Amino acid sequence: MGSVVLPARPGATGPLTQKLSQSIPLAANELPLLRDLQSGSQFYRRGQEIIVEGRSYRKLFIVMQGVAMRYRILRDGRRHVLNLVLPGDIAGVPGCFFESALYSIRTLTDLWASPVPFARIINMFHTHPQLAAKLFWSFSCEAAIYAEHLIAVGRRTALERVGHFLLELLTRLQAVKLADERSFYLPLTQELIADALGLSIPYVNQVLRSLRDDNLVCIKDKVVVIRDVEALSALVDFERNYLKPLSIADLLNEVA
Repeated sequence: MGSVVLPARPGATGPLTQKLSQSIPLAANELPLLRDLQSGSQFYRRGQEIIVEGRSYRKLFIVMQGVAMRYRILRDGRRHVLNLVLPGDIAGVPGCFFESALYSIRTLTDLWASPVPFARIINMFHTHPQLAAKLFWSFSCEAAIYAEHLIAVGRRTALERVGHFLLELLTRLQAVKLADERSFYLPLTQELIADALGLSIPYVNQVLRSLRDDNLVCIKDKVVVIRDVEALSALVDFERNYLKPLSIADLLNEVA
């Protein structure tokens, strides 16, 4: 099982490349371009703000190692976590399309990310349109995750929210080879889960205890073990479809 908090090994395939290659055939001439996009990795210490709500920015950040959270602080000080940012994710969309950032991104661990000027991505639609379309596919995956979280907060029970959230993280980390069949390492706290799912901390504690007692989930020393993925998926109605959309190759064939 890989770790999300260790720096990438020199020469290793970048997590964005791994993520894309799970569902999209990558052309030989696209691999050097992807390596170049991921080559300028910078270090961000734990607790550092990469993007600050209300400020203007024109960069995207390709996460290489580590984990961060997208969040907003309401006027009364309450925090809502919109999503977790994992290796292979491109942080900064859709904020780059607006005058100022719509949310903040703060690192939860020490983190390495490659900043890429937004203009460079836009220019790729002219210079390398197929690769640009594949990056757009990645953005679409993140939009699908947002939609699922809206459904979770609006309609799912507390148990369904927590179970679905953990299965989603397992699937996302598997795509970048940072999880095995049923476990992953991630610095999850009950407060973070509560803020992501619109629950109270005591309620999250109660749900996690219930999942543990039913021998479905165990969280210890920052390692999440889903003991029976199939049973938990059935219990919380988890489908992976929104994390594995139609291949861009199929879409291009339809256009042809």
